[in-house]
Amino acid sequence: MYKFGFIGAGSMAEAIISGLINGNKCRREEIVVTNRSNEKRLEELQKTYGVTMTKDKKHLFDNTKTIFFAMKPKDVDEAVKTVREYATENHLVISMLAGVSTKAIETLFNKRIPVIRAMPNTSATIRQSATALAQGQYATDGDLSAAVELFQLIGTVEIVEEDKLDAVTGLAGSGPAYIYYIVEAMEKAAEEIGLEKSMARSLIVQTLYGAALMLKTSDKEPSTLRKEIMSPGGTTEAGLSVLNNHHVDEAIISCVKRAVERSKELNSALEEKLVNEQ
Repeated sequence: MYKFGFIGAGSMAEAIISGLINGNKCRREEIVVTNRSNEKRLEELQKTYGVTMTKDKKHLFDNTKTIFFAMKPKDVDEAVKTVREYATENHLVISMLAGVSTKAIETLFNKRIPVIRAMPNTSATIRQSATALAQGQYATDGDLSAAVELFQLIGTVEIVEEDKLDAVTGLAGSGPAYIYYIVEAMEKAAEEIGLEKSMARSLIVQTLYGAALMLKTSDKEPSTLRKEIMSPGGTTEAGLSVLNNHHVDEAIISCVKRAVERSKELNSALEEKLVNEQ
């Protein structure tokens, strides 16, 4: 028997696999992974983490209770069709698919399958994910508790109503990419002002880490911490005035909102497809 199965072998699946192994939740050989057709990717995960790879989805379901859905959201319909006959009410599906509701997955299975919807982020790789969980209609409180325990191995966990998960997706699920985008810009700036890349990276990373730790350990609002750095006519004020002139705050707000909208669009498109197929 395996402890955990993964359908999908992309970056998020790898992040969770790494977190589970590094968190000593299971042995490497107790994780089994499959995907649609990319056998080379399965071989990479097997070589890197020592997990079991299989193309036999019946074998995966027959020998695993907890199964992570980690395929691309657009592929969920096809994926469920290939495993529907093997799934039972004794399985627990943990879906990490942006914009795919628990109701949609339950409908695709056409069974009373317990589903927990999770929105982690790729910082799970280093066990620092910010994850939100929502409970499907057939999932028990015990199922939810089991999911909380799993995701606490790879970071912090918040339990939310499912209608909040699109917001979480746009904010925290996609959030690391926004931060990396900002770091890219800071590195370009460092190059233009004459700093070596390795030195700049070290300074930027430590600056981000220190600021994040200040936010985590202080009871002060971000605006207060920001103002404490500024002095009238100083360098920080000069730099922030450029951000204000470019309306960077508005751009970030729009960025998050658009990601949330896209999550809702993905779910609406899938639900419309399911209605049309009935």
